[in-house]
Amino acid sequence: MEPENHTQVSEFLLLGFSEEPELQPFLFGLFLSMYLVTLVGNLLIILATICDSHLRTPMYFFLSNLSFSDMCFISTTIPKMLVNLQTQNKVISYAGCLTQVSFFLLFAGLENFLLTVMAYDRFVAICHPLHYMVTMNPQLCALLVLGSWIISALNSLIQCSVVLQLSFCTHLKIPHFFCELYQIVHLACSDNFISYLLMYLAVGLLGVVSLAGILFSYSKIVSSIRAISSSQGKYKAFSTCASHLSVVSLFYCACLGVYFSPAGSQNTHSKAPASVMYTVVTPMLNPFIYSLRNKYIKAALKNFLGRKS
Repeated sequence: MEPENHTQVSEFLLLGFSEEPELQPFLFGLFLSMYLVTLVGNLLIILATICDSHLRTPMYFFLSNLSFSDMCFISTTIPKMLVNLQTQNKVISYAGCLTQVSFFLLFAGLENFLLTVMAYDRFVAICHPLHYMVTMNPQLCALLVLGSWIISALNSLIQCSVVLQLSFCTHLKIPHFFCELYQIVHLACSDNFISYLLMYLAVGLLGVVSLAGILFSYSKIVSSIRAISSSQGKYKAFSTCASHLSVVSLFYCACLGVYFSPAGSQNTHSKAPASVMYTVVTPMLNPFIYSLRNKYIKAALKNFLGRKS
């Protein structure tokens, strides 16, 4: 089969989860509810950190940025899926698909870097508490967040620029509920070696390095906590990073389960339900994890909601 030029490709088909018509209303209601809960929960976290002066610290500055990233991350995939479920139309345009890929890579990378930055923040707070406010000054915090945005944007731009050079055949069905980079490259009829190489390099340089930084930070944190004599001091030190550790575990375990499990590599259809864990469930649970385990967040939310009522 002769490949078509990539400029002639007009649309892709997102196969989603199921083609059974009776399941479509249930899936629409389920994901609409999850999407709204995610938006409201993360928006409340952002408003709480803005309105409460006690939460204007580096830890909550990074948390508010993570909440914003979560809102954008889930908004790159769910709205289009909801439209497809409601209209029973699985089509997404070529431009819309590449746009979705670019924003997905941007906010997935941003999520990854922010979790790493927050691990470094907890490392400084627990291992070097006397120098915390000097080290984590506003200028450094802003640079860390800005650097996360820049690196994520550059990765997204480079990956999508390479995809633009690919040619596609006529079978353009994506066995997923969103345009995933791997699935698009897999559909290409032209030589996609460079695209695969860039994907693996991005995973190695961005994902593995970030995860290694998080593990290194927590190895130092554990050593510092073990050196604390009192049990109350150990509990207080651990409680400051328990929420972040829960979020990190949820995010990375979900990603590893999707992209490194034997089932995920053998059956592309099985990746769609599994991908819901890190694309939908994780952004939805993050505000609950931080608010339920943090008395300052809960107090700020009570004050904010009480003021509004």
